[in-house]
Amino acid sequence: MRKASRLFEIIQILRLATRPVTAAQIAETLEVTVRSIYRDIAALQAMRVPIEGGRGIGYIMRPGFDLPPLMFSIEETEAIVLALALLERTGDDELKEAARRVNQKIAGAIPVPLRQTLHARALHAWGTIAPAPSGLDLALVRRAIRDERKLALDYRDESGRASQRTVQPLALIYYSATAVVVAWCELRQAIRNFRADRVENCEETDGYFRGEGDGLRDLWIKGWRTGPQSGPPLALIP
Repeated sequence: MRKASRLFEIIQILRLATRPVTAAQIAETLEVTVRSIYRDIAALQAMRVPIEGGRGIGYIMRPGFDLPPLMFSIEETEAIVLALALLERTGDDELKEAARRVNQKIAGAIPVPLRQTLHARALHAWGTIAPAPSGLDLALVRRAIRDERKLALDYRDESGRASQRTVQPLALIYYSATAVVVAWCELRQAIRNFRADRVENCEETDGYFRGEGDGLRDLWIKGWRTGPQSGPPLALIP
C-alpha cells in the first residue's frame, strides 16, 4: 500500500473509531509495520489533521474533522454501480475485493436517495466471468506498472513454445476471456501482448525502468491507433 493510500485509510480508521486506536491495531489492519504507522501519524499531524494521543496510549481524531463530501448525481451514481459490476467480470480478485470496499464507502458517504440506487440491483453487467489466471497475479502486474518495475515471465505462446521473458509492463487490458499484459519485451526489443492465461510463472526482478513508462505507453497507443486494430482496448489500466 502506497503512503498516500495509508494516510487516507488511517484517517478513515480514526474517524470511525469510538475509542483510542493503538498504532499496533492500525498496523495490523493495514498490514504494515508499527514504525510506518508512527511515521504516518506524525506526517498527518504535521498537515494539521487533528489526531491526538501517543505511543502506548492510542490515537483518536478530534471531533469536527471530516474529508470533503462525495456528491454524485443519479447518472454518476449509476455509472459507478455499473463500473463496479463490470469489475466482477474480471479475473482480478484484488480489484473485485476493492470494488466491494468502494461500494461500501460510497454508500456510507452519499445521501439516502442515492444510496438506494446503489442497492437497487437494477443495473447489471452480463457475460462471461474471466477466471483468475493460475500462473500470474494480476495485482502484482498492476503494482509493477505503477512502480515501473521489470517482471520475469515464463510464457508459452499459442503454438505451445515456452520462453523466458524480461518485460517492462505498461498496461493491462481486461477482456471477457482473459487479461492481456502489454509490455516492452527485452528479448524482442518491441512492445508485445502477453495473455495472462499463457503465463506459467511471473516474478518481480530487481530491475526498474523508472521514467520510461509514459513514453512507451505513448508509443503503444500510437501503434494501435494507426495499426489494423478496429478500436481501442476494452478496458485499460495505465
